[in-house]
Amino acid sequence: MIEKLIRKKWSLITKLYYQRIFGTIGVNSIIFKPLQINNAKGICILDDVSIYHHSWLMCVDASKIEAIKMENGVTIGHFAHIIAMNSVLIEEDVLIADKVFISDCTHSYEDIDIPIIKQEVKKLSPVVIGEGSWLGENVCVCGASIGKHCIIGANSVVTRDIPDYCVAVGSPARVVKRYDFEKNEWVKV
Repeated sequence: MIEKLIRKKWSLITKLYYQRIFGTIGVNSIIFKPLQINNAKGICILDDVSIYHHSWLMCVDASKIEAIKMENGVTIGHFAHIIAMNSVLIEEDVLIADKVFISDCTHSYEDIDIPIIKQEVKKLSPVVIGEGSWLGENVCVCGASIGKHCIIGANSVVTRDIPDYCVAVGSPARVVKRYDFEKNEWVKV
């Protein structure tokens, strides 16, 4: 009962407030008590998207349109951080667990005479999380793309592209299984 009331409350806040400040928010999408939102006009959320408590969504460039785009049916867990300097696309029906970090940029650190916090932020490759994929808890995706229907194991760090229909784990993440369509099963790589 209490959970339904909380959901109704945040659904109403999403409709009355967030729909006015975001680039787009689709039907039945809901944002639960975010930690921080920066440059919301650059964020496009389509239908049936759920973003859970204490997530941080940030578009670095306020003039970018759809710098962050979440397609239909995306679910984002608690404490997620999604940062876009250029482009982060999360395709349909992606499941993202708690405490996941996704970014297409990073802090420069090359100049040892300047504190890292004072160095420029640099662009990495655009990020695409393919449809139907699942990112486990504490996953980091930094300037890399993940194919469709992939599983990224908990605590993995994705710094290189992962092809469609793969299971990847580790730091850096590497493919350990791939779906074999001839055998109709997941096989070890």
